[in-house]
Amino acid sequence: MRMIEVSFPDGVDTKPLLSACMKAEPIDYRLEPADDRGRRLLRLVFRTGDGQGAIDAIQGILANEDNWRLVVLPVEAALPLPAEEETDEDAKKHSKTLALREELFEDIARGANLNRDFLLLTVLSAVVAALGLNANNVAAVIGAMVIAPLLGPILAFAFGSALGDLDLMLRSSRTALAGLVTGLVVAMAIGALTSANLGSDELISRTFVGVDSVALALAAGAAAALSISTGISSALVGVMVAVALLPPSAAVGLFIGDGEWSMALRATLLLAINVTSVLLAALFVFRVKGVRPRTWLERRSAKRSVFVNYAVWVVCIAVLTAIAWRIAPVDVLP
Repeated sequence: MRMIEVSFPDGVDTKPLLSACMKAEPIDYRLEPADDRGRRLLRLVFRTGDGQGAIDAIQGILANEDNWRLVVLPVEAALPLPAEEETDEDAKKHSKTLALREELFEDIARGANLNRDFLLLTVLSAVVAALGLNANNVAAVIGAMVIAPLLGPILAFAFGSALGDLDLMLRSSRTALAGLVTGLVVAMAIGALTSANLGSDELISRTFVGVDSVALALAAGAAAALSISTGISSALVGVMVAVALLPPSAAVGLFIGDGEWSMALRATLLLAINVTSVLLAALFVFRVKGVRPRTWLERRSAKRSVFVNYAVWVVCIAVLTAIAWRIAPVDVLP
């Protein structure tokens, strides 16, 4: 369950506000009288997954008003319990449970921030991953994926694409690029100092582009988007995304640092295909789960953004796979 609180000036006409909110079918509501500051408070209680329609309506009605605020609060428990009886239509509606767009934006936008913690975690994960790959140490590689902060900017870019939010797309692109470049430079330094261990199965496996690797990246991106869009913890799926992105990027750095350009090219192809696959899958899931902007004009812009991104990522996957096939027809693809 969740509670939505809206405070607004006493002069606002509450009839259209209440009428619009009732269409969203809240479990309960309460409209408080004006306080000593001339402000009123409307409380709405919804089942988990409901309330987006009410929030959109409230924003539309109060858009031209000053001094109003909407707050979404989680409800840990409430008595009496809401009735469990649902019609087939209600069951179908709640089967597509989705976190509120505003909740998603707050959670996902934080992952697009480029700060010291992000860079430090990137450096540490790259060090552990590079050393683990070089030593053929599976445990170290897994540990590196646990601390890698790569999920945030990737999901933020896909979410920004679904909303047509250019600013979020640019911020997340900058953060993702900074993370990948930082990890690459760290791995290059380690490769130059220690040389790449071509006898390591963990390292060499990151030079093969197969159907399994593409499927893994697609599943990782889909699972990440699904977990956060339904309000489920994304900690574990963050590791899945790191599986597709961190080891290949560390392998690229190790090979470049050691001057193994042919192997570096193969690892780069795997990394590029994985990044594209993760983004494409996440964008698809956000679209299926109904992540849309609020207004019609914004939706039209978002639709164009989604179409362009679909086209770009599909073409990228096709071109990169063709390149991989051409440079290594036997080893790269099964």
